[in-house]
Amino acid sequence: MARKTGEDVKERAASYNVEGLECYEKWEVEDAIRHFKQAVRLAPEDPEYHLNLARARARFGQWEEALTSLRDFLDLEPDTRLRQRFRPLFEMGMDPVESALTRVMTNQGIPLEEISAAMQMWWEFRIAAGRRTLPMRKPEAWAAALDYTVRKLNFRQVSQRDLGKQYNVGETALRSRYQDLVGTLDIMPCDYRFFRGEKNPLDMLVQAAIMLDQLERQFKET
Repeated sequence: MARKTGEDVKERAASYNVEGLECYEKWEVEDAIRHFKQAVRLAPEDPEYHLNLARARARFGQWEEALTSLRDFLDLEPDTRLRQRFRPLFEMGMDPVESALTRVMTNQGIPLEEISAAMQMWWEFRIAAGRRTLPMRKPEAWAAALDYTVRKLNFRQVSQRDLGKQYNVGETALRSRYQDLVGTLDIMPCDYRFFRGEKNPLDMLVQAAIMLDQLERQFKET
């Protein structure tokens, strides 16, 4: 009887985890966090649920909470290489990607706010990537991709070729990592997380959508 009860609890935890992943993909992040919390509560010994909770919290901008969940994950995770990949998130100094990023962007006169956005993108990406292995033989390639993504989001004209030269990396490597950043973080044009201009064009789209909704309701009124 006790064994069956234990199996039922694990099944419920797995179900909550699946629901959380579905919400995460649909950007229903608060619901994702709630489901992952339930999974962690039912099966606190499963590292996967802690990692997914960290991913959702990072996407929601709950940085301290995300690190707490990530620490819980690392306490349970047996994969040494994965623990080594996440360890820099808890260190005070900059890793090789951040060092290259800040050096080039500063030399290029990019505002501090946009440099900070690129650093935030790298921080969130490493958590969002989950268990995936990230190619780190050439950290400058990630720095170039982060720089390019943030400049593009903030309407700064730069080609991948020119930016690759500044970081001494090829276009293919830059493009591959750029696509990985956009896909993993589900980045959209003028993404609020990383856009640092005074007026975000997305605001106009939101206002237009609200106005259109109001007009449709008024039109259908009898």
